[in-house]
Amino acid sequence: MAKPQGAQYRGSVRDFPDFDPGQDAEALYSAMKGFGSDKEAILELITSRSNRQRQEISQSYKSLYGKDLIADLKYELMGKFERLIVGLMRPLAYCDAKEIKDAISGAGTDEKCLIEILASRTNDQIHQLVEAYKDAYERDLEADVIGDTSGHFQKMLVVLLQGTREDDDVVSEELVQQDVQDLYEAGELKWGTDEAQFIYILGNRSKQHLRLVFDEYLRTTGKPIEASIRGELSGDFEKLMLAVVKCVRSTPEYFAERLFKAMKGLGTRDNTLIRIMVTRSELDMLDIREIFRTKYEKSLYSMIKNDTSGEYKKALLKLCGGDDDAAGQFFPEAAQVAYQMWELSAVARVELKGTVHAAGHFDPDADAKALRKAMKGIGTDEGTILDIITHRSNAQRQQIRQTFKSHFGRDLMADLKSELSGDLARLILGLMMPPAHYDAKQLKKAMEGAGTDEKALIEILTTRSNAEIQAINEAYKEDYHKSLEDALSSDTSGHFKRILISLATGNREEGGEDRDQAREDAQVAAEILEIADTTSGDKTSLETRFMTILCTRSHQHLRRVFQEFVKKTNYDIEHTIKKEMSGDVQDAFVAIVQSVRNKPLFFADKLYKSMKGAGTDEKTLTRIMVSRSEIDLLNIRQEFIEKYDKSLHQAIEGDTSGYFLKALLAICGGDD
Repeated sequence: MAKPQGAQYRGSVRDFPDFDPGQDAEALYSAMKGFGSDKEAILELITSRSNRQRQEISQSYKSLYGKDLIADLKYELMGKFERLIVGLMRPLAYCDAKEIKDAISGAGTDEKCLIEILASRTNDQIHQLVEAYKDAYERDLEADVIGDTSGHFQKMLVVLLQGTREDDDVVSEELVQQDVQDLYEAGELKWGTDEAQFIYILGNRSKQHLRLVFDEYLRTTGKPIEASIRGELSGDFEKLMLAVVKCVRSTPEYFAERLFKAMKGLGTRDNTLIRIMVTRSELDMLDIREIFRTKYEKSLYSMIKNDTSGEYKKALLKLCGGDDDAAGQFFPEAAQVAYQMWELSAVARVELKGTVHAAGHFDPDADAKALRKAMKGIGTDEGTILDIITHRSNAQRQQIRQTFKSHFGRDLMADLKSELSGDLARLILGLMMPPAHYDAKQLKKAMEGAGTDEKALIEILTTRSNAEIQAINEAYKEDYHKSLEDALSSDTSGHFKRILISLATGNREEGGEDRDQAREDAQVAAEILEIADTTSGDKTSLETRFMTILCTRSHQHLRRVFQEFVKKTNYDIEHTIKKEMSGDVQDAFVAIVQSVRNKPLFFADKLYKSMKGAGTDEKTLTRIMVSRSEIDLLNIRQEFIEKYDKSLHQAIEGDTSGYFLKALLAICGGDD
């Protein structure tokens, strides 16, 4: 990213002081002379010089030895380390050109690489890239992209290749309103989608203009532009447009996310990691580091350190430029992103959608008979059972239960329990219970026996609405002849007990926001979390007020509180809670914050954690799939693929088996 003159430098690699290209050329020649090479010396020298200085070293090397430095480095080094060092030796435009050439050469196309480069570069960088490609390969980049891509994806890439995005200087309010209307009419209001409007507006308008368009689009439609893009577009075209939106909002945040995804889970996407570390090291690496630390609760440095090895790791860490502690504290770029994120959360009106719906032409009589037949005699027809139960709404399942008893004088739940076993039995029986009774049972199980499943208590009580909590209280009393409050009181203690009982009353405010009150509440949060400039009350009183704020204020109001907290302290509320609190109290407050911010994402995270690693937490997986199937499981699916780069369907498929797998996939409702 070209910085305007006088702007603060945000790269991690700077010009080396007292630079002598001839001396460096000699040092590199010595490091590669003879048998073997001194990789430590090579990486230390090259990662400590700016790109401009590396070009001077290349020239001196050729003048002194009549040899090409990049060719010698390729010969002496190998693997990922070679790719990284050679990438650093190329001018940025030539580095991008090489990446794109690799992306479109051979049998397949690396669409993610094309998207990353063309969505994130400035006009000047695009122009230099086109010239470098022509110079290096004697080919026309636009023609090669056209030859290797198709459809609307190709059209948008060609628009971006022109490098004609408008400047940020002048923004017209009238044009902002017009673009919002045009995008809305091209997508949400149109049968089919007018992709040309999306391409024209997102491909040509200035970043400042588009930020205002996105804000106004949210206010007008109640949806973030990203939600409309996901709903109206598909495939690589959808991914490209989402990348453009992310880069418009914050290019460093886009790259922080790309770096995280390159290293999370099993295996490392080294090409992505190398490309970003090389190309952003002199542009905005410090901003990327700050956002990475804030967003993922760990420093970029520590993640690279744990995910790579050898000289390759050492070189990457040099480019990173340092470790970032004090997790949770924002710097200018990160603070702005966090503030905007809470603004987005505060005004968004997300339409929640389940994946299980009432069956058309529903016949409870036929379903009851089919289920009886599936369980009668020797053996059980699990396929028929799961096909019926997973494709009926909960209300329809209750009708089937009544009809089954009327016809056969038998309890359908008891029959299912005797015929099925293990994870499948828990899932099917869960689906057959009314939601409030299912939640009541999950809470009862969480408090049974020697230990307490605090995570299950937190998950249920922090995410249910007042009406749902009140229904759970009634169901608990009816099923277990004891109040939920009494059960919680006897099984938990201290501040954690007070939090759970407060949540279990179902008395959260349901109104809008109060800006003045939000500022006061943010001050209380700052004082209890020990980062405020002044303290206005004793600690016990503050703790009670903090609990009251988090457990009783409306979600809409809390979004404003957390936004004011960022503004007041330059810290993130979630990270600060994690830093200053511990144990079950910390977990409960963090769950409230995450649920307020984005409830479908909260559940997506829980589902991912239930399936990652060696074993599977089937109880959590089942509980969420059952309880969210008719509420917001479609939204959860969208958040899952957005954050983890694979669909919930794929995760379930890779982590479960048999009829349990088939039933879960039926509830999941499709692959994204």
